[in-house]
Amino acid sequence: MKCGSRKKRRGTWSCFCGILILTGSLILGINSYLWIGRQLAGNRLPMPFGYGTAVILSGSMEGTLSVNDLAVVHRQKEYEVGDIVVYEADGDLIIHRVIEKEGEKLVTKGDANNAPDAPIRLSDVKGKMIGHIPGVGGVVRRLKTPAGVFASLAVVVLLLEVSYWKEGSKEDEEQEKLREEICRLKSALHESDGEM
Repeated sequence: MKCGSRKKRRGTWSCFCGILILTGSLILGINSYLWIGRQLAGNRLPMPFGYGTAVILSGSMEGTLSVNDLAVVHRQKEYEVGDIVVYEADGDLIIHRVIEKEGEKLVTKGDANNAPDAPIRLSDVKGKMIGHIPGVGGVVRRLKTPAGVFASLAVVVLLLEVSYWKEGSKEDEEQEKLREEICRLKSALHESDGEM
């Protein structure tokens, strides 16, 4: 009974370590991709496969979006009045609602703002918000910092080391059981030789 529960705990630990290692690896990979997109390509919002995320940094969309919400953005061919869009203006990313559309120009406004923004070109729009996750943006922002990347890397390395140590410990235990069984069989063989 003890043996079975011990194996189950080991299996759960291995699964937990695997999930954390995968998560840490994804965080590192995504951060690397975003850094390359921003630094080398000059793209403020890299969008692999047409999707990206943006962290809400101000209260201009309060009521719909709050500070530190994470907005999921998808590139569209067309944008309509009422869409919440992310666009680039003066090197900043802004997420506001489209209130007017005039050909290749859009007028946007933050839901909590009194006045509309200056008109923007359709080409400035990165994408439309297709969903959001409240409060997760703060965590994402921390993970994007050098300290967050270092901490993620440290956790991955630590978990790999612990997983390797646990696996080695398991192998040592199995080898010890095998030695005991060999000794028991030798002992039984010597006893049966003595009886003959």
